[in-house]
Amino acid sequence: MPYSGSCLCGETKIEVSSTHNAQIACHCTDCRQTSGSSNSTNILPLQSDVQITGAVKEYNSKAASGNTVTRIFCSNCGCAMAHKSKVFGDKMAVQTGTLPDFATIPFEAELFCKSKFTGLGPFPNAAQKDTM
Repeated sequence: MPYSGSCLCGETKIEVSSTHNAQIACHCTDCRQTSGSSNSTNILPLQSDVQITGAVKEYNSKAASGNTVTRIFCSNCGCAMAHKSKVFGDKMAVQTGTLPDFATIPFEAELFCKSKFTGLGPFPNAAQKDTM
């Protein structure tokens, strides 16, 4: 099932051509900062299955691992769309908040639980991992 969505202002569009039956929540500091929330929600499709078009901008930062992470976002409204890192190989993390179909898709894992906000309990049926 392909998925499509857009940023807040609608100038950046995203399409994912692969099917995903679960998603991942990440509580690392970088994901919290880029999402502006307690965590980010993501899938890991092949980069070749993702098309991002429109007002796109990229920002490179160093993760705690030392790897460079390339964050892809709308240059108009700042909405996070995806990010790439060599740790993902030929995949990329796509933020599912931009894809309406993921409102009903369950979580299979929570990453960086060691950094999780203390007021949040575990996501139902999701594996809990202290790192990636």
